[in-house]
Amino acid sequence: MSGVTGRQGGAVARQLLAKGYRVRGLTRNPESERAKAAASWGVELVKGDFEDRASLARALAGCDGAFSVQDFWEHGREGEVREGEAFADEAKAAGIRHFVYSSVGSANRKTGIPHFESKWEIEEHVRAIGLPHTILRPVSFMENWNYSREAIEGGTLSSPLSPDTHLQQIAVEDIGRIAAEAFDHPERFLGRELDIAGDDRTMRQIAAEFERALGKPVRYERVPWEAFRAQTGEEITAMYRWFEAGGYSADVPALRKEFPFLTSFPAFADGWAGRTAVAATR
Repeated sequence: MSGVTGRQGGAVARQLLAKGYRVRGLTRNPESERAKAAASWGVELVKGDFEDRASLARALAGCDGAFSVQDFWEHGREGEVREGEAFADEAKAAGIRHFVYSSVGSANRKTGIPHFESKWEIEEHVRAIGLPHTILRPVSFMENWNYSREAIEGGTLSSPLSPDTHLQQIAVEDIGRIAAEAFDHPERFLGRELDIAGDDRTMRQIAAEFERALGKPVRYERVPWEAFRAQTGEEITAMYRWFEAGGYSADVPALRKEFPFLTSFPAFADGWAGRTAVAATR
């Protein structure tokens, strides 16, 4: 699998290991702290990277399934597409029977957002070469709020979105759980292309959940678009403009019925604030 030292790949590895699977992970640096952590869970590490086709072949040799995720932010659009296609090609050559690719919510909707469009290109390649596949399209990660922890704990949650704009979110560990379910039940998942989310709330409601979990006021502050663009750049601003125009469209009620373990935002906020987690079905 790829991404074993990252958030999504690490979650998938942990969930597969918990189910008794043997997991082999590709990493450029087996001596890194994250790689050593993965090895401590029981992951077999293979040194290599997407630019070295021979290392991909070694990592995939003898495997029944493969999980694929790439990093747009590290390599840019062209680099992400090149790496995603290379991994898919080598998986096809290795005879992989179930290829699970982590894309992004609404990649199929022509959003025009570069880091969405790159994943759509990889999806198209996976389909074109005839890999037996499942495509998961996660929405915004709940864990992304960690980047704003200091401000939120200080009493302010800010973004350029209107207070009543909805944001669909998913806990990263739940991406791992769903991917593990896909490998566990190929009869249900082969050929599926599924947008995945665990919760759907307005920005005002998200601030209120942080306030409840922290036990102190958290106000929602709307940031002017130009100030947001100056802070985050064009790519992130384009995504937030898209959020404001409607954004993700995962069927959260149906997903929660199929995957009862999905983390709700109140449960996430409780854990984030250090409180005892509430039931995920809340």
